Amino acid sequence: MKAALYDQLGKKKSDIELPSVFSTPIREDIVVKSFEAEKFLDRQVYANYEEAGKRHSASGTISHRRHEWKGHYGKGIARLPRKTMWRRGTQFYWVGAETSQTRGGRMAHPPKASFAFRKINKKERNLALNIAFTSTFNKELVKKHYASLDTGLSASVIESLPTKTKDLLSSLKNIFGTAFSIVMKKKTVRSGKGKARGRRYKSNSGLLIVSGNSESNKFTGVEIKSVSELKLRDLYPLGRLTLYTKKALEEISNKENKE
Repeated sequence: MKAALYDQLGKKKSDIELPSVFSTPIREDIVVKSFEAEKFLDRQVYANYEEAGKRHSASGTISHRRHEWKGHYGKGIARLPRKTMWRRGTQFYWVGAETSQTRGGRMAHPPKASFAFRKINKKERNLALNIAFTSTFNKELVKKHYASLDTGLSASVIESLPTKTKDLLSSLKNIFGTAFSIVMKKKTVRSGKGKARGRRYKSNSGLLIVSGNSESNKFTGVEIKSVSELKLRDLYPLGRLTLYTKKALEEISNKENKE
């Protein structure tokens, strides 16, 4: 499988042979399975404090037997743990504590600190990532991913990234042409009530640039990931518009050979 190789100015230089990774047969079921499993790896473990709501002197239930010291007999109150607020002789003023229905008590079903990870085989995980790489060069999947894209477009390869942002933007305009509006990441204020519900902004995914581990470039408006940082969620749903550097392709090929 071949792809167009562009120079830093965005002009086509030649055709380049892609590694065998990019010829993997597409299996969306394996990709979905791996994507769901990957979400569990990034899940933040959280739970309440073990002693929360249980640090009172009210332990157990107070007795309802007759002639019992500090008992509930004849008081007409429920049998729940209570803490003593004040005492006058044999008269006590109690307040319910400890249980989930009382003020300052424990939670009925608090979140647990442990949870089960979604298991997936290592070979399946690697295969899913290879399928995601292949999908970036599949014109049908790219067009399906971007509803506003009219022309058949797929991933491209650049010899190396420019050092300046203005040079990169000029290069991307030459490579992607009319699809440049999709390439740039846009952030807009959401309309409606969502602004007050923690989702004020919405943005498109924009272009993903996959660079080599030794290449250190930072540009605003596009997402840049090195080969070692790349995860399946960066390429999912299948068919994301991607630009690879020549160095990145070499590292992807070497990584496949080691595995």
